[in-house]
Amino acid sequence: MGRYEEIFKRSMSDKEGFWGEAAEKISWVKKWDKVIDESNPPFYKWFVGGELNTCYNALDRHVEGGRGSQTALIYDSPVTEVKKKYTYSELRDEVAKVAGMLAGLGVTKGDTVIIYMPMVPEAVMSMLACARIGAVHSVVFGGFAPNELAIRINDAMPKVIISGSCGIEGKKVIEYKPLLDKAIDLAEHKPQNTIIFQRPMCTAPLTAGRDKDWNELMATATPAPCVTVKATDPLYILYTSGTTGIPKGIVRDNGGHAVALYQSMKMIYDINPGEVFWAASDVGWVVGHSYIVYAPLLIGATTICYEGKPIGTPDPGAFWRIISEYGVKALFTAPTAFRAIKKEDPTGSYISKYDLSNFKYLFLAGERLDPDTYHWAANLLKRPVVDHWWQTETGWAIAANCMGVEQLPIKAGSPTKSVPGFDVKILNEKGEELGPNQEGIVAIRTPLPPACLPTLWKNDKRFKESYMDPFPGFYFTGDGGYKDEDGYLYIMGRVDDVINVAGHRLSTGAMEEVIATHPDIAECAVFGAEDNLKGQVPVGLFVLKAGVTRTEEEIVPELVKMIRDQIGAIACFKQASLIKRLPKTRSGKILRGTMRKIADGKEYSIPSTIDDPAILGEIEEALQNIGYAKK
Repeated sequence: MGRYEEIFKRSMSDKEGFWGEAAEKISWVKKWDKVIDESNPPFYKWFVGGELNTCYNALDRHVEGGRGSQTALIYDSPVTEVKKKYTYSELRDEVAKVAGMLAGLGVTKGDTVIIYMPMVPEAVMSMLACARIGAVHSVVFGGFAPNELAIRINDAMPKVIISGSCGIEGKKVIEYKPLLDKAIDLAEHKPQNTIIFQRPMCTAPLTAGRDKDWNELMATATPAPCVTVKATDPLYILYTSGTTGIPKGIVRDNGGHAVALYQSMKMIYDINPGEVFWAASDVGWVVGHSYIVYAPLLIGATTICYEGKPIGTPDPGAFWRIISEYGVKALFTAPTAFRAIKKEDPTGSYISKYDLSNFKYLFLAGERLDPDTYHWAANLLKRPVVDHWWQTETGWAIAANCMGVEQLPIKAGSPTKSVPGFDVKILNEKGEELGPNQEGIVAIRTPLPPACLPTLWKNDKRFKESYMDPFPGFYFTGDGGYKDEDGYLYIMGRVDDVINVAGHRLSTGAMEEVIATHPDIAECAVFGAEDNLKGQVPVGLFVLKAGVTRTEEEIVPELVKMIRDQIGAIACFKQASLIKRLPKTRSGKILRGTMRKIADGKEYSIPSTIDDPAILGEIEEALQNIGYAKK
């Protein structure tokens, strides 16, 4: 039996021993009474009775342990030409002041704070500062459209919102303050205060009485100590697209999160204290939470906050420069980034300009890693390219080739096997387990390991309905897939209508809701089509109201603008086509899955429930006209 097999089997047969041992590696104010409380399924609780502080574990502990002079955070911003390093001591001191600034505005344990920031060190500090005083942070991707931000304000009900004056996308300055002001106007809940971090390239006007200047508050802030919280208290809320268009507030606890993320750094990524780990993501997404901010700092590594792109800031060698300059051991990013690099530099010529001698692993996640991109990266780097699969809901990898345990043979297209702690099964629609190479629904036997969502923010009912009710005793991942004869997992894509655009999960339902408000449109469908660069992009089909004589050329730009304004540019909605009517079942259900297959040029069978099979030929033609449905 190999080392992976041994560890995995123990994680299944002795959950309490396995996770109790892992929990000994972090610092507790009060040790737990029970490793796991299974008395109220599906609401499982980890480390009940335990008390700790996540910020203390991420910063103060390392300073007290003699690592204060080690670099904790590197800020590298090619878009502003700024580079800065913070040691553990410096970062702890800054975070303590930010925490004091929040406390000075009345933020206390259990209050919520929304963070709407670009990729700057102050975003990282704000998150850690909330953790320091026991406040619950909810980071919203900087530049998100006002109505999406307003929905999150209403749900999280923040006492304070922290925002930057602007973000930078390539060469464009995106002003955040007008978006924030509009969101607050739209929201029923009003924050008591906002804190604005003014950036040199854009000074935002402040609203008297409500808006406060970051630098002015920091100048007089008293450093705040760590506040002890329960292991089961919430650390943060992170909103993910829901199929209804209403986002779901994923809750992360303090205790289980710290234990699992600490464990994952060594087990999956093979990172030790003092080594440099880089997650090229954004703090607005779960990868940024887990692997820019919390996990690297919990283990005492050096992490990187990068404000740039894989290409164009300034060229396709951007990632190689960072790896070379800072001695990065492992990079974690989305396959999209590598597809972009490959498109701009197909021969990988830029890599020869840099010293990658410290670089050991490339980890890819966030969407399916297509074999073509895997082989290109593996051939170029001559290092393990590790596909791994996880979700916002889990907070860390469900399946991976665990580099810190035992490197298993890599199979292109598979994220390898279940990470110790995750009991992954393939089920049919009746909930029966399927055998090797039989495609079904990917589910995880409960209880889920530590750090996975214990519930949704103030919505236990939706948590049960969304994740636990479909297959009792299992967590429903929403993904389809299979395991091969060696137990390797293959994820084939979403079984619902949430699509994955460049690693960002977006609801097609939410996009349909926006398009449906157009005065000329009777009905519409949005679904994900395969895209070589972004994994998936949304494609829309729409039917005009009777009597409307306007053309596709007139209407499509209006739809693109509506989606951009109300969902955000990250939706990448650019393609739509006018059709006479949508294909539906006799009961009126739109056949999105069939249209997706047509768009991707795949074989499809005509559903027996379709009301008019002839319509599918028209759909194919409409999609061909906008560049899809190529055989």
